[in-house]
Amino acid sequence: MRGYIDSFESMGLVDGPGVRYVVFMQGCPMRCAYCHNPETWTKKSEIVMTPQELIKKILRYKPYFGKRGGVTFSGGEPLFQHDFLLEVLKLCKENKIHTCIDTSGYADEYNDILDHVDLVILDIKEVDAKRYKKLTGREIDKSERFLAACQDKNKKLWLRQVIVPGYNDTQHDMDKLFEYIKDVKNVEAVELLPYHTMAKKKYAELGIKYRLENVLDMNKNKCKKLENYLINKLNNYKNN
Repeated sequence: MRGYIDSFESMGLVDGPGVRYVVFMQGCPMRCAYCHNPETWTKKSEIVMTPQELIKKILRYKPYFGKRGGVTFSGGEPLFQHDFLLEVLKLCKENKIHTCIDTSGYADEYNDILDHVDLVILDIKEVDAKRYKKLTGREIDKSERFLAACQDKNKKLWLRQVIVPGYNDTQHDMDKLFEYIKDVKNVEAVELLPYHTMAKKKYAELGIKYRLENVLDMNKNKCKKLENYLINKLNNYKNN
């Protein structure tokens, strides 16, 4: 069995607790308008590894991330390579390494993955079904079933959403997101990520049309204010 890897980050600080060794995996069924890693859409990769080869590479960095950190599998969509990911997660468990997947939840197989992963970072693309399809090119159903499975298995969650100017950057949008996530269990963090245009060059090099050509970077201060508004609303709801 072999897996297709795009790249690695040895000192990740935002993709889970502590210092993370981040594995960016190839392949993704989504085509999000704001995707900043279009090079990971297919399984084509110069880095092809067995689970044993990958765990050997991960173990070299264990002294850096230690017990407080761990490994995060991102992408692309890590669930796209289900069998490979499952085997690597099992090897991580054997070596007492904390594991996390950064995912959209858009997949058919994941129950055994959830049994072997410690934390799920769930990218909530959209809360409205029609807007979800327009944004990603896919239906919302699979992602919602994935979230339900996380609830059934009591998985720890970080919830994230990319905030795009003129699309979902108002308090009204935050109110809709609040209604969608207010009763989700085991949420350890909620984060809003400001949209940026740094991927435009990648699209040009790959010959792919950039769908948000005229959209500017999201103002980081405004994004943080929206995040604070959402978190305060969630905290008030849980405390009342």
